[in-house]
Amino acid sequence: MENPSAFPMGEPNDGFAQYFVGQSYLAPVLETPQIAIHNVTFEPGCRNNWHIHHNAAQVLIAVGGCGYYQIEGQEPKAGQAVCIPADTKHWHGAAPGESCSHLAFMVPAGDPASMSNEWLEPVDAEAYGKLA
Repeated sequence: MENPSAFPMGEPNDGFAQYFVGQSYLAPVLETPQIAIHNVTFEPGCRNNWHIHHNAAQVLIAVGGCGYYQIEGQEPKAGQAVCIPADTKHWHGAAPGESCSHLAFMVPAGDPASMSNEWLEPVDAEAYGKLA
């Protein structure tokens, strides 16, 4: 797959593969005690499961291709930049027929040591397949 972004595509995201449908790649961009930024690249049709970032907001900035995100109870949206509030169930990934990359920032809501991820069920395949 050709890298859709100017940032490094990174290595296959094998450590989190069980929480994704399809292949994703992960490249650290900046990691400090205060903030971590990663470039996440999704092959066409790849998306992560529903999940919740406890005690941390997540900022996603699209840097290549076409991707979607969805907050529980809302319609899926193609996104350029979005802030998912802490403790909010959501998913994100590529469009069904196009790869995408986004920068993912974790923003602690208090002590960074209190942040955690809760991985949930896969996105409904039929609903995802209807995205343009």
